[in-house]
Amino acid sequence: MKIEVQPLAGFDQLLTYGVSDKLIPIIKVGCLVQIPLGRRRVLGVVFSLRSEEEIASGKLRYISHLVQVEPVLNHDLIQLSKWISCYYSCSMESVLGAMIPAAVRDGMKAKNEKLIQVLPDLDQDTVKDALNRSPMQKKLFRELGKHQKPIRKTDLINKLGFSESTIKGLLSKGLAAESVEVVNREAYDDDLDFDRVDAEWELTNEQKVASAELTEVLEQKKFAVQALHGVTGSGKTEVYFEAMEVALNQGGGVLFLVPEVSLAPQTVARLRARFSKRNEQVVVWHSHLSGGERLDAWRNLTTGKARIVVGARSAVFAPINSLRLVIVDEEHELAYKQEDTPRYHGRDVAVYRSMLNKAVCILGSATPSLETFRNIERGKYNVSRLLKRIDGRKLPLMHIVDMRLDARRERGTPILSQSLIEALRQRHENKEQSILFLNRRGFNTTMLCTECGTVEECKDCSIALTFHRTDGYLRCHLCGFRKIAPAFCTTCKSVEVHRKGHGTQRIEDVVSKLMPRSAKVVRVDADMMTKKNLFRETLRDFRKGKIDILVGTQMIAKGLDFPNVTLVGVIDADLPLRMEDFRASERAFQLLVQVAGRAGRGDRAGEVYVQTYAPHSPSIQFSRKPDIEGFLEEEMEMRKELAYPPYRHLIRHIFRGRSLEKTEFYATEWRKILDAEPVPGLEVKGPALAPIEKIKGYYRFHLFYLTATVQEALKGLAKKRAIFPLDTEIHDILDVDAHQMS
Repeated sequence: MKIEVQPLAGFDQLLTYGVSDKLIPIIKVGCLVQIPLGRRRVLGVVFSLRSEEEIASGKLRYISHLVQVEPVLNHDLIQLSKWISCYYSCSMESVLGAMIPAAVRDGMKAKNEKLIQVLPDLDQDTVKDALNRSPMQKKLFRELGKHQKPIRKTDLINKLGFSESTIKGLLSKGLAAESVEVVNREAYDDDLDFDRVDAEWELTNEQKVASAELTEVLEQKKFAVQALHGVTGSGKTEVYFEAMEVALNQGGGVLFLVPEVSLAPQTVARLRARFSKRNEQVVVWHSHLSGGERLDAWRNLTTGKARIVVGARSAVFAPINSLRLVIVDEEHELAYKQEDTPRYHGRDVAVYRSMLNKAVCILGSATPSLETFRNIERGKYNVSRLLKRIDGRKLPLMHIVDMRLDARRERGTPILSQSLIEALRQRHENKEQSILFLNRRGFNTTMLCTECGTVEECKDCSIALTFHRTDGYLRCHLCGFRKIAPAFCTTCKSVEVHRKGHGTQRIEDVVSKLMPRSAKVVRVDADMMTKKNLFRETLRDFRKGKIDILVGTQMIAKGLDFPNVTLVGVIDADLPLRMEDFRASERAFQLLVQVAGRAGRGDRAGEVYVQTYAPHSPSIQFSRKPDIEGFLEEEMEMRKELAYPPYRHLIRHIFRGRSLEKTEFYATEWRKILDAEPVPGLEVKGPALAPIEKIKGYYRFHLFYLTATVQEALKGLAKKRAIFPLDTEIHDILDVDAHQMS
């Protein structure tokens, strides 16, 4: 036998190797093998098995050994990797690196736990004689005898205080036995206190209709995409659960995607409570897991022990057997787009993987993306709608606060309006909870010298450094660079250095001073979430009412369900509108509707205060009702007129280099080639300096390509890139279906 292997060592090409006779019966497509490559031995994935006749004879090297018997990739993931590599114009190695957990590639082993138990049917006189002069062994023997099941050796030592020598002595006398058990490291195994998960929900009429539509599609046992559009609080999750029941009854696996890691604990808790009666194991899959947790999740899936996966973007690659249903919750979210190689979109990959498995894909959202809306218009996707909140709950009342008026009254730029401050105090008096949202972390956003106008910037990125009061550092939120905040201007040495702007740290500080001492204010953002489980613990405390006001970034803006939250304040709501991006209005609208949806999800009505300096912006006005259809129609009309996505695909071509002049030169030369011999069906814009012209020491120029067919455009570009004499110091990157414009 000969096999074709894809090396995981910077060699983007299938290579042919021989297989020894003893490995022929056990080697399979998808197995991880070690292969000789030049003078190195590297890892590779088996992509195909071939007979001697299928491959030309010649000098052939043999694989070194089979890393493990179980394939690391199943058939559909191998097919998916080929499509991602082709469609997103990235190396196969980068795709496989994203698919195969590092713990698996590194050969991490399962965790074993030693167990101790008393041997049965022991002669009591023998026991008495053996332990007569060993009081600690006698105490250990009695402790073990209290339990029918074996006890972990670590528990005996750490919790019960027995020594290693005492345990060893008891074993040597033949009174107890030691065994080894494989321990399952399960993420969020303590997250089972979600208050309302055990309640038997009576579906609303809308939910029943949507569930019936999904059941009908699932029973057809063929590929389909079903959009589920429901206002915030309409009970989309219950509809997901009903569909999951059907898929599991059919013997299939389920993939449940959420846009943020922060949403995983709540979803996992609800799923475990709902499906515990079926003894279904729910596996967590995302980048914040430890290596051991990821390895055990992978083992449980590949062996078929688990059939339900919950996770963020990377969970789309989880090795689920017999995949039957894929759920993409909050499908509109930008977080589904990977901004590092491979630059895939989790939602679109989920749809393609569903097609490979003839599975059903549900795309759920209160504010659907324009891409999904367009596919519904074209008849590619079906749609179910939930137009009312469950139990007749009303959508929160939204107040648009014109901060220009507050600025005139206070002769400055206030951070919080008086109306929002009063509403916060009233909610605290009523023992209700509030959420304040600002999508900008830190304390101050800039340090400005009022004498010469110098703004403290990152040395490697062309953005202002953000002041963090917790440690007194100025930090770059792109590359992580930090330095102590200076007491004087680094340019003119003036002491007139002032901190401008505000982030979540400052909001937390301001609110704490304005509220009564009894009000507990806690901030949630990436800066404070350094401890592994701190975010989960914070949300758990908030759900239990131990926190009165939660201040946070987009981590708390969507999907979370807190029944006692009756007030949401959005600070600087038009911040997204100031971005240099044609999607800015869409993102602002989605964010406002989603964050507003956190209010009034319990028995009490909710209110939302939106602070803005652009109150007449369409995205803000449409979110007020909220008028989803109205916004989508107006935005689609604008996109159609410009022939922007979703009417055409957008490919961003980035040139990066240490030298500004050299990077600009090659980007300009590339444009000349495209102008001299145009790629059919490709509209080219640029080159231009990226809005953030330098990141991590690299200057960036970009071009934009608009095309109706990605594959044809990439073929034309690939031919030209293959012969374009690009300097080794300059790197170029293609971002297909780009969402990040900065």
